[in-house]
Amino acid sequence: MSMTLRKMTPAECLEMLEGAHYGHLACSSDGQPYVVPIYFAFKARVAYSFSMPGRKVEWMRRNPKVCLQIEDWPAKGSWRSVVLNGRFQELPDDDTWHEERIHAWSLLEKRLNWWEMGSLTPDAVPLAYASPHLFYCIFMDEVSGRIAAQTDQLA
Repeated sequence: MSMTLRKMTPAECLEMLEGAHYGHLACSSDGQPYVVPIYFAFKARVAYSFSMPGRKVEWMRRNPKVCLQIEDWPAKGSWRSVVLNGRFQELPDDDTWHEERIHAWSLLEKRLNWWEMGSLTPDAVPLAYASPHLFYCIFMDEVSGRIAAQTDQLA
């Protein structure tokens, strides 16, 4: 057996991102990287997510350049991985970001258990003034991906 490796097309990367709901978000501050697991929804070159305040949010506010990585293993000995480089944007509950925030909510609420990391029960509309939670998005700047697969070789 041997392994083949190829680059994914941009369309393949976007399709994989749209089907995913879990990944690893990397951010950095003062030269120090930080990687955390997140739930997200991806649509039209934008990844949407939810967070409670903390290190990740503080660091993304200081340095909005972030990276989102996803992977899966479609068959034994095979894998796919996509890396999205982009820019963090907080989605405050104000007139400027209202529509984008509602869009984020509508995409995320379709995902099973997306809210659990906040340990909150969502109401029909996000309670921006009653809770410290926040919505944010990552605007995609570039994307790349790789596929590895085992191949059988005949002797």
